[in-house]
Amino acid sequence: MPGKPAQRHEMANDLSSVPFVAWFRSVAPYVNLFRGKTFLVAFGGKAIAGPLARTLAYDVNLLAALGVRLVLVHGARPQIEALLRERGLQSVYHGNYRVTDAKAIHCVIDAVGSIYVEIEALLSQGLADTPMANSTIRVVGGNFITAKPVGVVDGVDLQYSGQVRKIDAEGIRAQLTLGNIVLLSCIGSSPTGEIFNLAMEEVAEAVATSLLADKLIFLTDSRGATDIDGALLDELTVEAAERLISLGDWLSTDLKRYLPCAVRASRAGVGRVHLIGWHQFVNQTDRQRLVSRNESSGEDELLGLARTNQAGKTLGAPRARDDAQEDLRLPKGRVIGCNAYVGTQG
Repeated sequence: MPGKPAQRHEMANDLSSVPFVAWFRSVAPYVNLFRGKTFLVAFGGKAIAGPLARTLAYDVNLLAALGVRLVLVHGARPQIEALLRERGLQSVYHGNYRVTDAKAIHCVIDAVGSIYVEIEALLSQGLADTPMANSTIRVVGGNFITAKPVGVVDGVDLQYSGQVRKIDAEGIRAQLTLGNIVLLSCIGSSPTGEIFNLAMEEVAEAVATSLLADKLIFLTDSRGATDIDGALLDELTVEAAERLISLGDWLSTDLKRYLPCAVRASRAGVGRVHLIGWHQFVNQTDRQRLVSRNESSGEDELLGLARTNQAGKTLGAPRARDDAQEDLRLPKGRVIGCNAYVGTQG
C-alpha cells in the first residue's frame, strides 16, 4: 500500500474499526437483494441545478457499481422558466400542463438539451480522489419515448405540450442488459416527427410501468408527503395515498403532481414507489417514504399477530418489519401462513 507507514497504519485502523466493519456487513443483504433489479430515478431540474448535483452523480455511480439496472428521467422546469424570462416570453400554465407554443418549445429543447449534456458530464467523472475513481459508466439515450399532443383542454389549446403515447420497453431493456444507464428527458417526438414537451413525472410513470420496475424513486423538491400537521409520512398504502391526494391541500406543488403518478404506477405493477426530498437524499439524512403495492396479502395482520404473541411470551425471536415482510412474501405476493418455533426447557 502506498504512503508512509504511519498513514498506512491510520488508514488500516479506520477501515478495521468495529462500527465500519459491522455497517459494511449489514449492507450485504441489500446488495444481494437489489443486484440485477431495475430502479427508475426521476428528478426535476432543481436537483441538477444546485451544488449537490455532483453528489447525486456519486450516488448513481454507487448504485450502478452494485449491479442495479438504472433508468434516469430528468425534468427541466426551472431551466425552461429561466430561458423564457431571458427571451422575454411569458410562462403560461393550464392545470398541471405548460401551454407550450412555437416559441416556448424552442426554450424547452434548449433547456433539456443543456441538462442532458450536463448529466452525461457528471456521470463521466473519474478523478482518482473522488468516489467515481476507476468507474466506467456508459450513459445512453435514444428515441425510446413516442409522444402525442395533449390537445385542447377546457377550451385551451396546449399546442406543443404532450403526453406519452408509447414506450420502447424492449429497447430500454436491451441497453440495461448491456450494463448501460438509460438517461431519458421530458421531451418526446410523435410519429409525424413533431417534438412535444412532456411532464417528467408522467414519463417516469410510463417507463417504470412498461418495465415493471422494482423501484420508482421520485426525488422531490419538498421534504416529502406529510400529514396536515406537517409530520412526515414514512409509509403509505395506495388507498391512503389516494385519500391524501383528494384531501391534501397542504401538499407541495410537486407532490400534487407526483403522488397520482405514484399511485397509478404502484397499481400497474411497479414494486415500490419512493418519494424522497432530493436535497436530503444526497445528504443521506432523509427518511424513506413509499407507496406500497396494492396487494391483499395480509402482511399487516400477520405481523400484528406476531407482535401480540411476542408480548405474551407465546412467540419469541422478534424481528424487524422489513425482514419479516421479505420472508412472508411468495413470488406473487400472497401469504399462505406463518409460524415460529421457539425451544423451551421441560
